[in-house]
Amino acid sequence: MKKGTSASAGIGIGKVVIIEEAELIIPNHTTADVEGELARFRDAVEKSVKDVSALAADMAERIGEKEAEILNGHLMLLQDPMLTDGVENEIKTSGTCSEAAIESVFNMYADMFASMDDELMQQRATDMRDIKTRVQKKLLGIESVNVSALPYGSVILAEDLTPSITAGINPANVTGIVTELGGKTSHTAILARALEIPAVVAVGGIMKEVKNGDDIVLDGESGIVIVNPQKEVLAEYEAKKEKYLKEKKELEKFIGMPTVTKDGVSVELVANIGKPEDVDKVLQYDGEGIGLFRTEFLFMDRTSMPTEEEQFEAYRKVAVAMNGKPVIIRTLDIGGDKEIPYMGLKKDENPFLGYRAIRFCLDRKEDVYKPQLRALLRASAYGNIKIMIPLVTCIEEYREAKALIEELKAELDAQNIAYNKNIPVGIMVETAAASLIADIFAKEVDFFSIGTNDLTQYTMSVDRGNDKISYLYSTLNPAVLRSIQRIISCAREAGIMVGMCGEAASDPLMIPLLLAFGLNEFSMSASALLSSRKLICGYDSKELQSVANKAMSFATEAEVRAFMTEFVACR
Repeated sequence: MKKGTSASAGIGIGKVVIIEEAELIIPNHTTADVEGELARFRDAVEKSVKDVSALAADMAERIGEKEAEILNGHLMLLQDPMLTDGVENEIKTSGTCSEAAIESVFNMYADMFASMDDELMQQRATDMRDIKTRVQKKLLGIESVNVSALPYGSVILAEDLTPSITAGINPANVTGIVTELGGKTSHTAILARALEIPAVVAVGGIMKEVKNGDDIVLDGESGIVIVNPQKEVLAEYEAKKEKYLKEKKELEKFIGMPTVTKDGVSVELVANIGKPEDVDKVLQYDGEGIGLFRTEFLFMDRTSMPTEEEQFEAYRKVAVAMNGKPVIIRTLDIGGDKEIPYMGLKKDENPFLGYRAIRFCLDRKEDVYKPQLRALLRASAYGNIKIMIPLVTCIEEYREAKALIEELKAELDAQNIAYNKNIPVGIMVETAAASLIADIFAKEVDFFSIGTNDLTQYTMSVDRGNDKISYLYSTLNPAVLRSIQRIISCAREAGIMVGMCGEAASDPLMIPLLLAFGLNEFSMSASALLSSRKLICGYDSKELQSVANKAMSFATEAEVRAFMTEFVACR
């Protein structure tokens, strides 16, 4: 038995098919015909663009527009002058062949992304290497691996899967994916979830322990992988698979149902998105709104800032698609773990405590913040948009942002441009400081949204990406729970809406506590909406008060977790 990271839920049972890319031997010679070499490079790029365009179109049709965005990002990189000019300059100045010039330039950018702390940015390094390999193969005349025709019951095993390979998988024949590398937010994981193929990633050493044709079982929920299981183990997992598929089917009956507890308490069940295309999944799973639109993704995968008009169209598209349902849009949250090269940010010694989010935006009002706020205001004429300010630590930051919004409202009035004059402006409560003065904030802001990922990180002084101290990173820690309870209490006392957009909002162990605390809105990934609705509808919020009181009496995270695990299991 091996343990990895759960990437896509479900039970996969089948025969191992090992996918290994041929190791490329990159020539490193010089050429006397520089113009001929440039033409050779441009031809390879052009052919790669055609291939990726076709793959993206196929993915959009088979899987969805959102997933196709991954390959559309590859297209942008393939045609990015920063990269292509870099390779051409390398060929011109050193006279080296195209393959070696690509190796040098693409690796430089890939290494830059890989050195960043954030898994999303590290994924850009994987994309960069995928594109590099594609173009080099064109130059070397090597065909890429074709996974579209694998036999029924195949479980793919690989060191890692590139988006290009994953996009070609036929989910009718592939029953599981296992990789040695990758993470929960890697493109392999994202595509596996979209294809609804069970997947486990980051299974160390698995490639050395398997061969083609081995029987294999994987549990995409627990991250367990078993090679050549005993008959009784295989039977156990076949029963688990049948149960999982039955439960998944039963969740469909919660589409169209209100999210109301047994004692009549209504809550909003909404979703987190990163791009306008993500709305399709929210509507598919009957989301009651958008609890977090992460606007920084509009600024990534490009070489210049999106214009006010581009942002307006993105925000308007989401507002229109949600048809009057609430759409909370977070203003730009970059710096720290989300660096964007063209913004010209200097690397902070401690990026999570540095020049980022609202601190950056208030310092870059004219070229960054005003265009975004103006786009948000204009888009508010088309739907129920709310503006959320991230990483606030003091009331002055909120007041300065609010004053800027009022200034822009006056400009729009003068120009006769429509917008919602009463647009709500709230804050993401994700710092210990904001938690401690939540009562002060609650008197001035229109709503709270608790960002538990960062709130946990800052409250516990723990880098959530550091494996050595990851045991401290838990929302069930008494310090974090007390912070969440206080934030909700301050909001309820002031009569403002309080939601949660961190991963804890869909955690089965947290949901009973959040209902007892009085949380109004639960925001999560679209795929978690129906299972969370089922849980919420099965609880009586009054009965949960004693459960919450008991949980809050414990001194350690382990005690809270054990108590809540037993409570949930007994239902």
